[in-house]
Amino acid sequence: MASSKPVPTKILGVGIVGCGEVCQTIHIPTLGHMSDYFQVTYLCDVSSNALQHCKTKVAGKTPGTTRDIKELCASPDVDVVFIANSNEYHAAHTIIALEHDKHVMLEKPASVNVRDGDAIIAAEQKSKGKVFVGYMRRYAAAFLDAIEEVGGVDKILYARVRDIIGPNSTFVDQSGTFPKKFSDFKPEDTQDMTTRGTELMTQALEKECGVTQTEQSKRFWRILGGLGTHDLSAMREVLGMPTSVRGVAYNFPFWNVLFQYEGFAVSYESGMDQVPRFDAHIEIYTPKKTIRVQYDTPYVKGLPVTLHISENVDGTYKESIIRKTYEDAYTLELFELYAMATEGKAHKTTAADAKKDLEIFGMIMQAGFSKLEK
Repeated sequence: MASSKPVPTKILGVGIVGCGEVCQTIHIPTLGHMSDYFQVTYLCDVSSNALQHCKTKVAGKTPGTTRDIKELCASPDVDVVFIANSNEYHAAHTIIALEHDKHVMLEKPASVNVRDGDAIIAAEQKSKGKVFVGYMRRYAAAFLDAIEEVGGVDKILYARVRDIIGPNSTFVDQSGTFPKKFSDFKPEDTQDMTTRGTELMTQALEKECGVTQTEQSKRFWRILGGLGTHDLSAMREVLGMPTSVRGVAYNFPFWNVLFQYEGFAVSYESGMDQVPRFDAHIEIYTPKKTIRVQYDTPYVKGLPVTLHISENVDGTYKESIIRKTYEDAYTLELFELYAMATEGKAHKTTAADAKKDLEIFGMIMQAGFSKLEK
């Protein structure tokens, strides 16, 4: 059974900021498939070569190109701004788009620290535009069904959040999108990103978490803001916020966190190795039923997200695998974005929602790394 889709009433113009791997392998192809709903009208990047490459990949009309985000946001041909560039610019560029009253599709992490998350929320309150954070796993049909299953149980005994993946290049190279990497950046652009990154990380770790800023703690924070946001955001929606962090083991490239909830614990295990497989799932154990959402790589379009249920039915073991649709989570997410932009439909992955991830990051860092010595 396919998902319900909004009726296309107009084609929304999309300006994409950041023409890197995600833009090339996910956004441009998916938007091209959804041509009744979206048309890429503008591209922005600090790499001229990336702009020219991506310009040729856009279906339909040839988009305008610029190095200046303000030019893109000022264009009447842009209804929605996709922020898909480096994390250092997510908050600043989202705010510029909101100041131009544009809707924003914001790739995670929405911000690197709480201060900037609050700034996005404040800017949104003054804008006609709305922020939609790109937690695509939370829009998968199997995930939505899992939430209903969990809501019908009396007691949760334990849960596991797992995300262990092989080299991302393996999946990207097999995506059929043939992305390219470019390095024609001006020295001042590289320096600006480095300066911004240093200030953002100092704010996040030292000022907000009270954690010593080391190469290890900075790397872990970046990992949590990258791969970790998918897992922890989904965990929040299914189970709510944890009450505490009981322990952290960080042995890069693997890490483990033990969360405490009221009456049960959640084990979060994640890491990256050289085995070409993608094992990402969230699994909830109850007295008579186990519910698992299994994800595959989003870089190969059409791989299904599946719901697995193991249960005791009158003393008999029953195992079910449910695949409601082959529609990928990015497509389902963009249907919700379209409904938000054209109908004013409320959505769940807001800027305020994304700020909850930063709260969990802070809990993890404070439990796993020594605090600054006064």
